[in-house]
Amino acid sequence: MSHPYENLPPEAFWRSGVADPEPLAIRDLWRPKFQIRPTDAVATAGSCFAQHFARALAERGFNWFEAEPTPMGLTEEDRRRFNYGVFSFRTANIYTVAMLRQWLEWAFEVKKPPPEVWEENGRVFDPFRPTIEPEGFASEAEMVASRGATLAGIRRAMNQSAVFVFTLGLTEAWVHARDGHVYAACPGTLAGRFDPELHVFKNYRHAEILADLSAVFDIALDVKPKMRILLTVSPVPLTATASGHHVLAATTYSKSVLRAAAGEATLGRAYADYFPSYELITGAPFKARFYEDNLRSVSPEGVAFVMDTFFRAMNAGDAAAPATPRRPAAPAMTQDDIVCEEELLDQFNNA
Repeated sequence: MSHPYENLPPEAFWRSGVADPEPLAIRDLWRPKFQIRPTDAVATAGSCFAQHFARALAERGFNWFEAEPTPMGLTEEDRRRFNYGVFSFRTANIYTVAMLRQWLEWAFEVKKPPPEVWEENGRVFDPFRPTIEPEGFASEAEMVASRGATLAGIRRAMNQSAVFVFTLGLTEAWVHARDGHVYAACPGTLAGRFDPELHVFKNYRHAEILADLSAVFDIALDVKPKMRILLTVSPVPLTATASGHHVLAATTYSKSVLRAAAGEATLGRAYADYFPSYELITGAPFKARFYEDNLRSVSPEGVAFVMDTFFRAMNAGDAAAPATPRRPAAPAMTQDDIVCEEELLDQFNNA
């Protein structure tokens, strides 16, 4: 009597799909729901690992959409220092889905940003982009104007892009106890002052993340009904945790919940897909080979493996031989090139 397991392909079995092949030769880990053409405008945002998507798209001749272009005259060092060319809009890293939802709701006037500002040594910092201006703003008006430019950039990106790629990074966040708005980092770590009465630790649960993703999808499709959304999960572990658990257990919780939510959010939605960058770095057959010595930073080899897998699935030709780039090829990104606010938490490590 026949049964469903008799005619499954090799990749459906662990031995033939994972254990037997040479790790770098593993294929068919991702079968995209939709193709991204080189002419399709693609907006990117998310946690630190998302920065590789922007760079790879541009280098491979794809149409990465930069909604807040770099001002003339900035050096390459200052360009990244001031968060230009990092993501499609100048929000800095967006680590949680809740914060992505918050930015979209502000951009499309579902809600208004709170009037909160942080002042330090005569300079003003944006509580929701504390590192966007390393030395702070000269005034609150300058900060509000800068944030307004970013909100306009978000509107441009969502209106003009065919595809939005978002990388989920963390479940942990700090929120305002009364108003509920989400901070980019714990107040007092990068800027501002921590107030235990106002600043509350939040570790998002699966249902909450799923609800935030649904809200994000609704806003995106309301703006552009033909928008396609690609979710990924960052393979970069937590730098530190305020959960009270060991950082390894906290990382496992965070990534597991994010992976489950991203997978469930894309089920039954033809316009939404999940790309397994997390699995390509952390999967058992790769034996941590793609991590640097700190067991956190993803090596250039690992980034190349992820992006080659992505472009191969996009039918972009030989993944090892990029298409004619829009801009000159640049050296592979190192950890020093990545703008990662969360990594700065290690400066508070007393060990």
